[in-house]
Amino acid sequence: MFRGKVSVIIPNHNYAKYLPQAIESVLNQTYENVEIIVVNNGSTDNSMSVLSEYLGKINVINQPNLGQSGARNSGLNASSGELISFLDADDYWEKEKLEKQCN
Repeated sequence: MFRGKVSVIIPNHNYAKYLPQAIESVLNQTYENVEIIVVNNGSTDNSMSVLSEYLGKINVINQPNLGQSGARNSGLNASSGELISFLDADDYWEKEKLEKQCN
């Protein structure tokens, strides 16, 4: 059974209305050794305001729009986990997703 750190990378471009659900779905995982990296990829909506509510619980990278792959690469470069998982900003996970994958 794996017990190392999982880096969850959430690329975001103008998905402020979905970010809380995506972030909360990771924060509420039964597998707890997780770092969350949200890459704000040139958003022009209120994404940074939403993300500021989670400071201390997530890592935020604010960058110009480099496309989806550019956002993922930025998240990868900032990650420290032994495993990487991607979550789209307009999606969410079931509570036991990481626990099941790490077993």
